[in-house]
Amino acid sequence: MIGRREREGPLMRNIPHSLRKSKILTAVVIGVLIGCVLAFFFPNGFLVSSSIASNPRSKTQVKSAECESSDRVNMLKSEFVAVSDKNAELKKQVKELTERLRQAEQGEDQAQKQFLALGKQEKAGPFGTVKGLRTNPSVLPDESVNPRLAKILEKLAVKREIIVALANNNVKEMLEVWFTNIKRVGIPNYLVVALDDEISKFCESNQVPFYKRDPDDGIDTIGKEGGNHAVSGLKFRILREFLQLGYSVLLSDVDIVYLQNPFNHLYRDSDVESMSDGHDNMTAYGFNDVFDEPSMGWARYAHTMRIWVYNSGFFYIRPTIPSIELLDRVATRLSNEKAWDQAVFNEELFYPSHLGYDGLHAARRTMDIYLFMNSKVLFKTVRNDANLSKLKPVIVHVNYHPDKLPRMKAVVEYYVNGKQDALKPFPDGSE
Repeated sequence: MIGRREREGPLMRNIPHSLRKSKILTAVVIGVLIGCVLAFFFPNGFLVSSSIASNPRSKTQVKSAECESSDRVNMLKSEFVAVSDKNAELKKQVKELTERLRQAEQGEDQAQKQFLALGKQEKAGPFGTVKGLRTNPSVLPDESVNPRLAKILEKLAVKREIIVALANNNVKEMLEVWFTNIKRVGIPNYLVVALDDEISKFCESNQVPFYKRDPDDGIDTIGKEGGNHAVSGLKFRILREFLQLGYSVLLSDVDIVYLQNPFNHLYRDSDVESMSDGHDNMTAYGFNDVFDEPSMGWARYAHTMRIWVYNSGFFYIRPTIPSIELLDRVATRLSNEKAWDQAVFNEELFYPSHLGYDGLHAARRTMDIYLFMNSKVLFKTVRNDANLSKLKPVIVHVNYHPDKLPRMKAVVEYYVNGKQDALKPFPDGSE
């Protein structure tokens, strides 16, 4: 028995020791699991949560922290809105500055830029073969100037060309003769810039395309109440938008009778192509006039170049930088001076550069006086000449006579209805 105990003793003693180790290990595992559960449900600690729950002051602090957090969020939102508004304002300023920079770049060394745009520099050719540049490149269209007008022109214009007339209720009867003959000839690309509501309604009732500008006190007052000369001064400001949109405009007064489509008779090789107030080849196209001053003795004769003015009531103008500069110059002077728009138009177009003045570098062409005829040519010369009376002009502009409406109707009777004595009742000039 003693020997048996001695053999089994160590084994029997190890069994309870192993059980104790297993229990301790199990207890450790259970403790870790409980700790993980408590850590998950009480991230701030069990004691902290219980202290907050039992301490009203702590609850107030939590609520205060939440309020402060909410106020902070609101403050950040307001700051974000303020920053957004400021960014929008900065974007607007950047856009304005960019546009000014673009205009400045266009005005700087424009002649050289245009030359380079048309081709590389070349050597001069043989004698008699050299030809200078005559046609300035068109500006890049900018529809942001007037999106509404851009849509109208897109529908009406033919090859980016359009006839434009300004009218208010004072010229309603002449306007009717004007668009009636345009329709008869079959000209599709024309537009009336209506300066008052009466003309808008009149055009609409007669299926005449029209455009009513957005309200502008400075323009509307003159447009609605002004006479022929006052309204004529507005066209230089209004036409600018047409050119900026990239369209060539045949500007037309309403005291004009259309007998053919004028777009079939234009050269389009100049910035401005205009009818003349001249009454023969010399006065219309220019001549060498000799000024005689006997007191000068040997140098008594001084040669001068003369030309009768372009008519500012009928001209074709292309969308080029010189053309837009011309409109700007004339509009600026008319807003500051009490002057006749046609005189200012010609001065800016023809005066050369000299001390204290930079002349306009614009190409110009004079229209054929027997195709684009003024009323002096018609009533003083053509109707009394058997050969000239057989010609059919493109248009007749009743610009020399105040009795415009009856003479316009007589022109229609003579050239359209074939009434040979329709022009006879009228004197050469005005009474």
